Order: sequence, then C-alpha cells, then structure tokens
Amino acid sequence: MSCPFCCKVRAFLDCYGFSYDIVEVDSVRKKQLKALDTTYNKVPVLIVQQPGKKEVQLVDSCVIISVLKSFMEGSHHNMDDQSMTLDQLNQFYPPLQEQNKKGIEYPNKYFIMYGEIKVPKEMHKLLKNERKWRKWCDEVFIHTIAPNVYRTPSESLKTFAVYSRMGEWEQNFTSMERNTSIYVGSAVMYILGKVIKRRYNLKTDVRESLYDACSEWMKAIGKEQPFMGGQTPDLADLAVYGAMSSFEGCQAFKDAHENTNIGLWYQRMQTAVETNSLITRIPKR
Repeated sequence: MSCPFCCKVRAFLDCYGFSYDIVEVDSVRKKQLKALDTTYNKVPVLIVQQPGKKEVQLVDSCVIISVLKSFMEGSHHNMDDQSMTLDQLNQFYPPLQEQNKKGIEYPNKYFIMYGEIKVPKEMHKLLKNERKWRKWCDEVFIHTIAPNVYRTPSESLKTFAVYSRMGEWEQNFTSMERNTSIYVGSAVMYILGKVIKRRYNLKTDVRESLYDACSEWMKAIGKEQPFMGGQTPDLADLAVYGAMSSFEGCQAFKDAHENTNIGLWYQRMQTAVETNSLITRIPKR
C-alpha cells in the first residue's frame, strides 16, 4: 500500500474496524484493474460485499470514504432499515469530465449525505472545517509526497524497495513483475516527481515544501486538542494520516518527523487507527 489515496481509504477502514482484503496492483501493467468490470483505471477501487445483496463497486478515495460515512450516518439514525443503500448514496457523487482536462472530477466528494436527517447547527462549522482540510490534503499535502520520496534516482529506487517490502511484492507478483515495477516504476516516478514539483510550484528544496505542509497542518490543529476533529479523529485526520503513512519507512518520512512537530500527532493517529478507535461509531443492525 504505497498509493496515498489507497492509504487514506485503508486508514478509514481500519479506524472504523471494517474487515477487508487488499489486492496489490501492478503499477506498470495494472492487470488487476483490467480484471474488474470497470472503466476506472486508477486505484483505489473498493468492492463492498453485503450479505444477501449484490456487490457494490466504489471508486475515488474521497468518494469511497464519503459514501461509507454517509451510509453509517444513515444507518445510525434510521434503525428501521429505511436508510439509503450504498448504491443509492453513490448516485449523489456523479463523475464529471473536467473541461480542458482528461481527468474525472467528483464535485460532491467531500460532502457527507445526511438525507432527511437534521444536522445540529453546531455541527455545520465542524463539517465545513472537515471538508476544508480533506480538500487541503488532496490539493496541498499529497502533492508534496512524490517530489520528496522520488527526489533523486537513488532515493526513488530506495522508495520502491520500501514499497516492495510493505506490499509483499515477492509474494504477490512474479519476479519479472516485481523487478519491472521497481526499476521502471522508480525511473518513471523520478521524472513524474519533477513534473509535480513544477506544476505545484514547490520550493527548490522540496523538503521545505513538505515541512511547510506539516507545519501548516499542526498549526491548524492547535495546542488545545489532539486531533483536527477535537478529541477524536475526523475524516480530515484520517486523510492526512493515511497520506503520510503511504511513505512511512522512507527518508522523507523520517526527515518530516525530525524537522517538524507532526510526530506526536502521527503517533496518536497511529494508535487510534490500529486500535480501531472509532469502531463504536458503526451502528449495530
């Protein structure tokens, strides 16, 4: 699990105690994605199996998280089985083709759908802040990762070696697939890291941009609360934690901990995620 977007989803699933299996995707050939009945050619893709119901396929990390969170909220407030299904909720996140771009965008992806549930006024500000920082994670923080972990050819190769160990590529891929992913992937990502650096106007020393993002995040949390969500993590906490966990073990991760104060927050989040601290918020049906 080296993709920041995949790791965001994994952090959410872990913190809420969901059971799931991981399918590692060959980053070069992507044959695992081609086996799915989908035109979506990116990760993550989440296949949800519901007892007695058909499988539901969700795509885009933010949409996956928002749909699941919306489903949980609906189930919590509608214990008479009148809550919307995952399929129905997914319709609230229609994909739109961005003008002058090849990508697909999901305009509502940071919103939780409450339907007819009346949201208390005091929650509006918290939800707005959560959306703001989820978006910041995607538009600022994540863009500092690739230029840092693929900063030089040697660092890029070391990063892929870390990913190989994390993803157990020796068990999941053939030797040829593994070596292709490592050597071709590291070369491609080194170049892509430079492109991202220019596109998002990162500093000459990209480490400084990473440190700035970490410091901005910690300043926003403040000293009065352990998480952005207050006493418990919110979706923004899980997004940033997931993105950061994607390069744990890399030199950039170590440098960020040594040069900013993000380490204590990350440790708190790690404990929260690994102990499924939000599992009590999943409604029992």
